[in-house]
Amino acid sequence: QVQLVESGGGLVQIGGSLRLSCEASDDNIFQAYAMGWFRQSPGKERELVAANSWAGGSTYYADSVKGRCTISRDNVKHTVNLQMTSLKPEDTAVYYCAAVFLTSSFEDYKDYERWNYWGQGTQVTVSS
Repeated sequence: QVQLVESGGGLVQIGGSLRLSCEASDDNIFQAYAMGWFRQSPGKERELVAANSWAGGSTYYADSVKGRCTISRDNVKHTVNLQMTSLKPEDTAVYYCAAVFLTSSFEDYKDYERWNYWGQGTQVTVSS
């Protein structure tokens, strides 16, 4: 059973920064699968925020976070990180790490139901 464990969430002020990390328990999955971050706030659909392919050659960012977020992978530590800056109240959500065996562009994988493995989620709250 593949485990994805997130860390780094918390309370941050408007305009602040936060770094989320996700560690994968299975090296085979991490090396072969695309990794991504979704988020979900109450009453809203789970949204793909950022993702990159196993070799890092393909990257996706939601329009709402472009220029403010950077996704990166550490293939030695089996972690994928999401660096978020200039945080806004609308970034408040539970953030989930996920993995998928990518067979086409990330535009085809915005639907969270297509993703194979999930972390438990970490809360990010942006407040004044």
